[in-house]
Parts: sequence; structure tokens; C-alpha cells
Amino acid sequence: MKKKLLTLFLAVVCALSLPFAFAGCKKNGNILKINEVTHSVFYAPMYLAESLGYFKEEGIGIELTNGGGADNTMAAVLSGGADIGFCGPEAAIYVAIGGSKDAPKVFGQLTKRDGSFLVGRKAEPDFKWSNLEGKGVLAGRPGGVPLMTFQYVLRNENVNANLITNVAFNSMTAAFEGNVGDYCTMFEPTASEYQKAGKGYIVASVGEQSGAIPYTCFIAKQSYIDKNGERIEKFLRAITKATKYLLATDSATVAPLLTSYFDGTSVDSIKTSLDSYKAIDAWVTNMAMEQSAFTKLQDVIEQAGELQKRVAFSDLVLTETAQKVYNEVYA
Repeated sequence: MKKKLLTLFLAVVCALSLPFAFAGCKKNGNILKINEVTHSVFYAPMYLAESLGYFKEEGIGIELTNGGGADNTMAAVLSGGADIGFCGPEAAIYVAIGGSKDAPKVFGQLTKRDGSFLVGRKAEPDFKWSNLEGKGVLAGRPGGVPLMTFQYVLRNENVNANLITNVAFNSMTAAFEGNVGDYCTMFEPTASEYQKAGKGYIVASVGEQSGAIPYTCFIAKQSYIDKNGERIEKFLRAITKATKYLLATDSATVAPLLTSYFDGTSVDSIKTSLDSYKAIDAWVTNMAMEQSAFTKLQDVIEQAGELQKRVAFSDLVLTETAQKVYNEVYA
């Protein structure tokens, strides 16, 4: 990000208190307040960890709030409105560049590629990325991993599309339905539900085309991690166990366990979503981020013109606890 925009972003973030996020929340040291960047089957392991009772087994619970964008999620973490942020690691990179005294750290990675699917207005069984040449595409906001990953794909395919970036992340589908753009990226189960309703057609997987990249991670301020190391470990253990269960279990069995997290979404749609994410190998088994993946992420951000300077892996990413949990669960 340009220096002035970064400074403004940090100033706004630090001033936010997000009083709406957890209104009426009771003080409970065993409840972890999680602000997720958006709500999707893409994050199934976290919901399964609760549904399967793994959090309860660890003696903790979670409270979820939808941030509607990585900037809002990071704002919640920095202001104390959330204990843990769940979003793209780019948000932590931007804050680290700004020199925060209590910079948030990435302590666990959940997804290893883009989880969005490209939806068009007509069926394209023989879709090619060159079909996007000159077309309007709703693909995310500037500085966010969703848009930057999409730009990465377009650069690799030598395609010039008209990227529409002035629509809020959570409003893109509504804008597309309102006839904005020719294509829109959507997460599951929204993409499948949209297609099922006859409103559009899934033509491609962004994550399948982009390849592996650390896409969504758990982030917390260093001070919180220092004081709550045991809770962080329990949290990671529960999710690691849930991911192991998810990957070893038929989606038809898993889907009913997630219906309470997606009101109005059918079991069949959730099953379809799970199968779609399994097909692109969306989730990590070891939540300890690899340095090579972090390097690729910064390559993508740099190519998008949003990286003022690089951040050292060791300055931003913590892997010891996640690695310990992985070794225990997969022993």
C-alpha cells in the first residue's frame, strides 16, 4: 500500500472500537471472540470444531462476528473488539509495516488457496480465462488478498479485465444481482445457491487456477498471545482435529453438522460446497505456515503494487504452537 493510504488506514483502525461487534457479551476467559472476514463453508473446520464438540473438549468456546472485510477484522483485533482475527495475512503485513507497538501475529493458517468461484451470467462449459478480456468483474477490494489473487491469475493468463473494486466485499453478490459487472467471485455456499436459483453460472475456481497461497489465517496481538498461550493451543488443537475429521469423512456425513451455521441453506448445497473445496485441496492439515508460502504471498502483494516493503517471516509468523498441535493430532 502507498504510505499515505497505509498511515490513514492505521489511524482509522486504531480509533475504531466497533461497539456493535460483541454487544452484551459476558466476560468469560474461556470464550474466544473471533472476527471472521466473511462467513463461508470455506471455513468449515472452524465451525466443525464447535459442532463436533472439540472446543468443548478443550474447555473453551467461541463467539463469531462477521467483519465483512479484512480491514474491519483487523480493526476489531487492534481495538480489542476481538481476541482473534480470521482473515488474510496481508492485513497483518500492512500493520507490521506501519510499526505498531503491539503488532498482530499470524499464529495459524487454515486455507491454502483462494476459496472463491467465478460466476458469470451465462453457462460457459468451455470457459477460458481469455473470456474475461475487457469484461467487468467484481473480485474484491484494493489491498485485499481476494482481489490480488485474482489479479495474479489475470497476469499469468495475460488477460486485461475491467476490475470493479469500489463495492464493499459483503455487497458484491448483491451488486452483481443488480446488474453490475459481467462476472463476480463468490464463496460457497453462495456460489452454488446462486447457480441453483438460476441467477448465474459457476465457470471457474479462482483457487484452482492461482495455486497454493496462504489465504486465510488466525491473527492476534502479541500481547494477547503472550497472556493466552494455553487457550491459543487449545483453539488450534480443536480446529486441527476438525480438519482431520473433515478430510477423512464423506461430505454427506459432514454437511448436516453445518446446517445451523448457514440458515436457509440446504444440506445438499453444503455438501456440494464441501466437495468443491475438497476438490481444490483448500485446507491445510498443518496450521503452521510455511516460509515459502509467505514469500509467495508477498510476491503476489508486491506484483499488485500494494507492498511498501517486505516483512520478515520470523517477525510476523509464529509456528511453534501450530506445529506442536499437528504433531500431536497426527502422531
